[in-house]
Amino acid sequence: MKRVTIDPITRLEGHGKIEIFLTDDGEVDNVYFQVPELRGFEKFCEGRPVEEVPTIVTKICGVCPGCHHMASGKAVDAVFGVEPTATAKKLRELFYMAHFVHSHIAHFYALAAPDFVVGPTANPAERNVLGVIAKVGVEIGTEVLKQRRIAQEIQALLGGHQTHVVMNVPGGVRKGLTEEQRKDIEEKAKGFVEFSKFSMKIFNDVVLANKEYVDIILNGPYALNLHSMGLVDANNKVNFYEGKVRVVDTNGKEHCKYSPNEYRDWVAERVESWSYLKFPYLKQIGWKGFVEGNDSGVYHATPLSRLNVADGMATPVAQQEYERMFETLGGKPVHATLAMHWARLVELIYAAERCLELAQDKEITAPDLRAKVEKIPTEGVGIVEAQRGTLTHHYWTDENGIVTKANIIVGTTNNNAAICMSLKKAAQGLIKKGVEVNEGICNMIEMAFRAYDPCFSCATHRLPGTMPMIVNINDKDGNVMQTVKRD
Repeated sequence: MKRVTIDPITRLEGHGKIEIFLTDDGEVDNVYFQVPELRGFEKFCEGRPVEEVPTIVTKICGVCPGCHHMASGKAVDAVFGVEPTATAKKLRELFYMAHFVHSHIAHFYALAAPDFVVGPTANPAERNVLGVIAKVGVEIGTEVLKQRRIAQEIQALLGGHQTHVVMNVPGGVRKGLTEEQRKDIEEKAKGFVEFSKFSMKIFNDVVLANKEYVDIILNGPYALNLHSMGLVDANNKVNFYEGKVRVVDTNGKEHCKYSPNEYRDWVAERVESWSYLKFPYLKQIGWKGFVEGNDSGVYHATPLSRLNVADGMATPVAQQEYERMFETLGGKPVHATLAMHWARLVELIYAAERCLELAQDKEITAPDLRAKVEKIPTEGVGIVEAQRGTLTHHYWTDENGIVTKANIIVGTTNNNAAICMSLKKAAQGLIKKGVEVNEGICNMIEMAFRAYDPCFSCATHRLPGTMPMIVNINDKDGNVMQTVKRD
């Protein structure tokens, strides 16, 4: 049996590799997606005062710190049984919309666009962000950097730091906005709206206008027929910060809709021996293996999933683009994996519009920044939509508020089984008897996971059981003299 290894895989957050096993006839027998890194943040949180955890978890990842800070802050609110003030909620969401803007811009232009703007089988030396800039122009590249910088400036203003955020406290936030700062953010948010619409135009002009690319999206080996998960508001519209988690089946029928503290009634987690990532699945259906369809417990939680579960977007331009996307792709739900890139741009427009709405809300400068904490701490769950999927933080404490246990289900963890299945399906569709497995083919297989915008720094946060170790002792010429294993 022949083995094809893609190591390292590129344009993602974290480290991973793909192992493809071929039969003697050159057909794909199996594919394993492995993440060879481990981070132990759930253990790091044990023994710490729960109010410190929102600042600890921002260190999980430099790309997703705002997501963990927000989910953690909401979990801490629940631990103390306190509801943040209206102003505090709006400030948190304003920060979060800026966080979404900067992350979605980064993924589209730096991680996804090289495959479409430069080309999926182009020279890898050119298939990168510099290649994208060479195609679309230096002025656009400069504007990309400018808009991301502005988004991070807003995060630093509200969060105390753009990465190591210190914004949330039990029942509210540490500081508010002045009227002058609000007006400044309002002008910057107007720029986000225009840039997000411009980014959608690039997608229309470069991707949707290219018949070959559209054929890859609709008819390539990338479709996956799974349940969809996402957070919705009271009107079943997409909401990143607050609401209930909704799951629809492969036909768009609602499977469940639950509050944060009910997540364990609907989601369970599985461990496989060959991966440091766990595999969540729908508990009421059960684990049936890596299979598609309504009878499978596997789901995905992505930008496309969020649009699949929602009845629409809560802002006008995003709603127009939401309707156009589903009309173009044949209605809901959509199971074309590469359509996640399109959905991500719809979300970028929503985040920009929502950022502007919040900046124009005069209540956001009110002085009531924190509700009084009166309840003895116990247990709490916080859920937000991270850029990469539904993010759950769950903490247990003693009567003094010291964390005794923590569980975190990250967006990429939710998508782990789906990513594995997408990679296998892509490999089986692209690698056939007599086909040379070249760099271009390998990159097109990588495109299957890249659509998920995975963050493995976030996802490899806990490993049940013991961690295997292999130590190779080499001589001066690099030859292995001895191998020591702990399985």
